[in-house]
Amino acid sequence: MAEEELQMEEGGKKSKLMMIIIIVVVLLLGGSAAAYFLLGGEDDAAMEAGAEQAQGSSDGASMSAPVKTGTALYVAIPNPITFNVPGTTRDRLVEIKVQLMVRGSDAEEQVKMHIPSIQGALNRAFSQANADDLITEAGKATIRDNALKEVQKTLKDVSGNELVEQVLFTGFVMQ
Repeated sequence: MAEEELQMEEGGKKSKLMMIIIIVVVLLLGGSAAAYFLLGGEDDAAMEAGAEQAQGSSDGASMSAPVKTGTALYVAIPNPITFNVPGTTRDRLVEIKVQLMVRGSDAEEQVKMHIPSIQGALNRAFSQANADDLITEAGKATIRDNALKEVQKTLKDVSGNELVEQVLFTGFVMQ
């Protein structure tokens, strides 16, 4: 009788161990399959999009957006731009930390050479701001767009190319 109970306990332990192993295997296979479909689906979509672009370009169709080549690199303006802006109730002091997005290491080197000119362009763009506008997100977007246009214009005059793709505010303080 004691031997029967001992054999039942061993059988119960084996079945529990076997059940745990089966669950782990099912979870691993399910996770692998999910990862394959999630990650593999993006590659398939990218390949299909690439094939469509190649087919569209061979048909003579023009693309609406320009293709941007090169690695996106970021050039930090060394010092934050600090300036006063008028407001309806009071004048405010604004400090903006700026980084410029360029494509390729050649553009990065050229932009670094012209940092003083770029800082002057940023000061010109920011001097047109109003404290009441800078409080809103739309006002910040407007000043960012104006800064991009001013920087591109300055770089076009100095180096012959616009070089900068985006002006990014990495810090924005208004007191």
